[in-house]
Amino acid sequence: MNPIIIVLPILSLLMFDLGLSLKMGDFALLARRPRAVFVGLFGQLVVLPAVAFALAYLMHLPTLYFVGVVLIACCPGGSSSNVFSKLAGGDVALSITLTALSSVITLFTVPLIMELAMSASGAELEGGIHLPVGNLLVQNLVLMALPIVLGVVMKSRWPRAAQRTSAVLSRIAFPALMLLAGIFFVQHYKEIIANFGQLGACVMALILLAIIVASALSRLTRQSGAVRRTIVIEVGMQNAAQAIAVASSPFIFNNDVIAIPAIIYALLMNVVLLIYVGVIRFRANPGR
Repeated sequence: MNPIIIVLPILSLLMFDLGLSLKMGDFALLARRPRAVFVGLFGQLVVLPAVAFALAYLMHLPTLYFVGVVLIACCPGGSSSNVFSKLAGGDVALSITLTALSSVITLFTVPLIMELAMSASGAELEGGIHLPVGNLLVQNLVLMALPIVLGVVMKSRWPRAAQRTSAVLSRIAFPALMLLAGIFFVQHYKEIIANFGQLGACVMALILLAIIVASALSRLTRQSGAVRRTIVIEVGMQNAAQAIAVASSPFIFNNDVIAIPAIIYALLMNVVLLIYVGVIRFRANPGR
């Protein structure tokens, strides 16, 4: 089974569900609370890719894994971050705003960062891998921007139907991502197991450093507890489905090996953030 058959629909459904959850008030947060929004976006769009570059370089990752680690780091926030923020007692409105804004901004930043990753890793020379920037922009517009717009339109025109649809999609988003990761894992388990020591350590370090840096930035800018928890989750949870779609798409890299870091990331990210949410909830209700 070719995983790309389910990767692209899953990504589009996740983005459509994000559009169904949006309202104009979410974007007004940028004007009302610019500092919180800026901190979240800065941590996610600037700091996280820089950390990924540093880790991939210092750990001497093979070329294709180098590209894959940077790819997952420069993707937007994952749609499940809104659910995690709610469970952690975070600021759900801020979470939705950050996810939406990062999904739009990364339409333009992902090609730029990936060009740098290709150059830094020597992917074109060593691996014969090329980045068709035009195809990347078109695919992201079709699979991400368009579904978000359709979701927003549906919510404004048919709010009740949008609410029912969102309730269904929200329930299947996490299982769909895990199914996707599971299929890739089964198909590439030998290579994943053979390289899990180095690559797993790099991905885990990326996730943990994302949480630490996001928490530090939030504290330095004196954000409230709810906002701080939200920013930690937003910076720590990237859209693995998009990274997999870019890596395995026949229109872009067409290389499943580049998707392997995103697969490992999807598995480890959810474990780490579930533990994070569990600790937060335990501290809030120690007697239960």
